[in-house]
Amino acid sequence: MVNGPEGLPAHALERLRGLRSQGNPSGVFTSDLSVNEYLLVREAGFEPIGMVLGSSIYHIGFQAGRWKQNMEMDVLTQAMYHARELAMTRMEEEAAELGADGVVGVRLQINRYEWGESLAEFLAIGTAVAARDKTANFRTFRGKPFTSDLSGQDFWTLLRAGYRPLSMVMGSCVYHVAHQGVFQAMSIAGQNAEMPNFTQALYDARELAMERMQTEAHEEQAEGIVGVRIEEKSHGWGSHVIEFFAVGTAVTPMRDDHHVEPPKLVLTLND
Repeated sequence: MVNGPEGLPAHALERLRGLRSQGNPSGVFTSDLSVNEYLLVREAGFEPIGMVLGSSIYHIGFQAGRWKQNMEMDVLTQAMYHARELAMTRMEEEAAELGADGVVGVRLQINRYEWGESLAEFLAIGTAVAARDKTANFRTFRGKPFTSDLSGQDFWTLLRAGYRPLSMVMGSCVYHVAHQGVFQAMSIAGQNAEMPNFTQALYDARELAMERMQTEAHEEQAEGIVGVRIEEKSHGWGSHVIEFFAVGTAVTPMRDDHHVEPPKLVLTLND
C-alpha cells in the first residue's frame, strides 16, 4: 500500500534508508548507469546515491473514434498524461527523500500484464545524484530535484557547456486517424498518390504533442529542450488510434551572462 510521509510505499522508505545520502554516508549506492556514465557523472561533480523509481497501475478509459473523422481522443490523452505524471512524481519524491539534487538517465516505460487490456503500469526509473558543491543550486526553480533523460555522457557535456538540466518535459496526443473510404481506395488503386487525410492526421497529432512539450518547458522557465524524441505507439487500441509522445530535457544556463562560443574553423595549408 502507498503510504509514508511522502506517499511512498513503506518498503520503498526502508530501501531508501539503506542508500548513501547526506544523512547516511555509510550506505551503499545503486545505479543503472553504465560504468562510463557513472565515471562521467562523478567527473561532472555529482555523486550517484541510488536508483529511484515511481510506479502507477492505471486503468485507461474507453473512447470511440468516428470512422471517417480525424480527431484527438481526449480521454485517452488525459489518461496517458496523468499516469506518467503519477510515476514521475513518485520518482521525484524518492529523490527528495534522499536529499538528491536531481535524477539522471530517467527512463519511462509502459508495461502491460494479463490483468486486462485496459490496465497498464507506468514506470519512471533513474539514478538520483547529489552535487559535491553544496554552494551550487541545481534544483528546479520550484525547488524540486531536476530530472533528465540524458545519458551520462550527454549530462557531462551539457554541464561542461555551461548549462544544467531542469526537468523532463513531455507532450502527449492520442489521435484517431480516419479510415479510408471504399470509393477513395478504388479511385487511387494502382496509383502513386498522397493520402491527404492520413498526412494531415499525423501532422496534427505530432504538432499537438510538440506544442504541449514546449508549453511545459515555458512553465519550467527553460531556455530550450535538448534530446527531444518523438515516439509513436498504438498501445493495443487498434490500427487507427496512435499515441504521439514527445519528450526531452528542459535546460537553462548556469549563469545569466552565459554564452556558448561557436567552434572555430581552423584551416591548414598543405605544402
